Amino acid sequence: MSSEPRFRLGVLGSGKGSNFVAIADAIATGQVPAQIALVLSDAPEAGILARARARNLPARFLAPGRFRTKLDEETEPAYVRVLQEAQVDLVVLAGFMRVLKARFLEAFPRRIINIHPSLLPAFPGLEAWRQALDHGAKVTGCTVHFVDAGVDAGPIIGQQAVPVLDDDTPETLHQRIQAAEHTLYPACVAAISRGEVAVQGRRVSWRKH
Repeated sequence: MSSEPRFRLGVLGSGKGSNFVAIADAIATGQVPAQIALVLSDAPEAGILARARARNLPARFLAPGRFRTKLDEETEPAYVRVLQEAQVDLVVLAGFMRVLKARFLEAFPRRIINIHPSLLPAFPGLEAWRQALDHGAKVTGCTVHFVDAGVDAGPIIGQQAVPVLDDDTPETLHQRIQAAEHTLYPACVAAISRGEVAVQGRRVSWRKH
C-alpha cells in the first residue's frame, strides 16, 4: 500500500448530495485517486451530511450566517478555517447554494470547482434546464468549472452534452442532466487529483502523465 499522501477533497453541499455520492463511489472503486477529508453543509438536515456519515466520512453543519444567498463576513472565515484545518487540496461544490466571495476565493485560488447543469456560457444561474427548454435548445448538458467572482463564469474544465428531447419536461431533462453530471464530475476531479489539469488564463487543458 502506498504511503504517499492522498489528494484531499473538501465537499460543500446544501441538498441531497447526489454528486457527492458519485464522487465518493468513484473514489471507493479507485477511479478517483483522492480522499474526502471533510463534508460541510450550510443546512443542518441536508441529505449530503447523512450520506457522508453513512460512509464514515467527517461531516459537519456550519451555520451560514444571516444572508440567504451568501456567507456573511463572520461565517465565511469560519468555513475557510475549517477547510484549511482539514488540509484540503481542492474545494468541491456539490449543490452548495451560496455565492462565495473574495476572501474564500483568495484562500483557495484555482482550487474551487463547481458543476452547473448547462453547457456554459449558455444558461447560467438557477434552473438552467428550464432555461434550456424555454429557449427551445436542442442540446444542453453540464459543465465543471473553476469558481471565480462571476456567476457560473470561471474557466471551464469539462463538459458533457445532453440532447433535449421533443417530449422533455423540466423534470425529465433535469434527471438526464444529473446522470451526465455523475459521470463528468468524478472524471474532472480525478484529472485534477492526478495533476493533469493546467490553466492558462481562461483556457484549461488536460495533460496525461
